[in-house]
Amino acid sequence: MKKMNWRLVSVALLGGTLLAACGNDEDGGNDGLNGNGNGEESAEAEESDADTTTLRLAENHPDDYPTTIGNEAFAENVYEYTDGRYEVEVYAGGQLGEESEVIEQLQLGSLEIARVNSVPLTEFSDDIGVLLMPFLFEDEEQKWDHLLGDAGDDLLDTLDGSGLVGLTYYDSGERSFYNSERPVSSPSDMEGLQIRVQSSDLAIAIVEALGAEATPMEYGEVYSALQTGVIDGAENNFPSYYTSNHYEVAEYFTLAGYQGVPEVVIASEDFWQDLSEEDQEAFEQAARDSVDVQREAWAELTEESREAVIENGNELIEVDDLGEWQDAVEPVYDEFGDEYSEWIERFQQ
Repeated sequence: MKKMNWRLVSVALLGGTLLAACGNDEDGGNDGLNGNGNGEESAEAEESDADTTTLRLAENHPDDYPTTIGNEAFAENVYEYTDGRYEVEVYAGGQLGEESEVIEQLQLGSLEIARVNSVPLTEFSDDIGVLLMPFLFEDEEQKWDHLLGDAGDDLLDTLDGSGLVGLTYYDSGERSFYNSERPVSSPSDMEGLQIRVQSSDLAIAIVEALGAEATPMEYGEVYSALQTGVIDGAENNFPSYYTSNHYEVAEYFTLAGYQGVPEVVIASEDFWQDLSEEDQEAFEQAARDSVDVQREAWAELTEESREAVIENGNELIEVDDLGEWQDAVEPVYDEFGDEYSEWIERFQQ
């Protein structure tokens, strides 16, 4: 689909209207209401502009990031699928606030749409926490079959009553471990390593089950902590490992994706309820049809990051058999599995 800049289209339409008005003023100063029909055309253009509702979409990543590219595809789809009645403007780079702030704006109805990670949504739906479980899916194909299928839709529906409406999932890759000490190819190699984790009981439990020591820490502190030896390693997806420059101070990256928490496109329930059923279907389809664009952009960024890291001389450790890792995190399923048993069963079918 050819990408169009709808802001430029609107400017062009407005510019055309103003030029027509100026030409008519020279002919007689009658505000364009002469016999050549330009007054009617101008009125139709203004009516068309009035029929387009402009919406805002909050995105905290930069313009060229895969989720933002997906947002732009979604915006184009919305304009097309609603015959121009809705125009979505993407505000990237955190212009409208951090994820927690935009979620609050959605709930208040002061913002229409946003892209956020699944993690903060667990505050409004305990069930969504199942997506944080380690080795939840057999592979990426199974993961996306479920996320874009009935199970994924039903999981988004658990946001009902929170003031939020889930539209679709975006890719954020698989999280793996990296460190500055040694190659890690099995859980036994994790023994004794200090690994930075997000501040959550589940994240801590996973790292400890693998034999390492979990150190909760803000993301912005990780680089200096690795550089000074406060921690030995961390975990994240491959593009983040590269774009955060963590690869400069942690040369060993283990390719054992243990967690694949997706991003989520969400809408304000207040805004959603004002849409007709037909428009709700159009927005849902627009979101779903933007997923392939977003995932392709993610795959390209992942490959670019991988090539840059290899060129830098970092060591990538392949893991052929994940069975040993999956066995090691069984205590995590013993501790948290009952809470998510229904969803685990559905996602692991």
